Amino acid sequence: MNFMPVIKELARTFQAFEGYSSPHIRSMGLTPVQFDVIATLANQEPMTFKELGDKTLISKSSLTGVVERMVQKDFVTCIDNESDARSQKLKLTVKGQRTFEKVFPAHLSHLQIAFDHLTNEQLHDIEKSLQCLHSIFNDQSKESP
Repeated sequence: MNFMPVIKELARTFQAFEGYSSPHIRSMGLTPVQFDVIATLANQEPMTFKELGDKTLISKSSLTGVVERMVQKDFVTCIDNESDARSQKLKLTVKGQRTFEKVFPAHLSHLQIAFDHLTNEQLHDIEKSLQCLHSIFNDQSKESP
């Protein structure tokens, strides 16, 4: 079980990242989930709920409620899906796009402060290690019954 320290450090790192990232997002008037939706929909063609769910970190069970609240706040709108009348597509409203243009660069600058402590080589090594781990779990989930 020599992998237990890796699991512990991965969880601790994610918690630390959330502790650094989330308060900044909240200070700009969004929840982390709203930020995720806005950042995913920005500068993209409208996408279905399924496509949005696949591209975000939001569970499919939470996505409907999140999107409904974002429609009420005029960040997102639903449009007809021309290729499938049974579903709708989501896109940012003008307000949603303006919000993205304000908060996304500000949040990237906030994250840059932390990531500036790493060299390009360290960033590359971390990225490769995480990709490897992701691939292993992804492959295993496909093989599981």
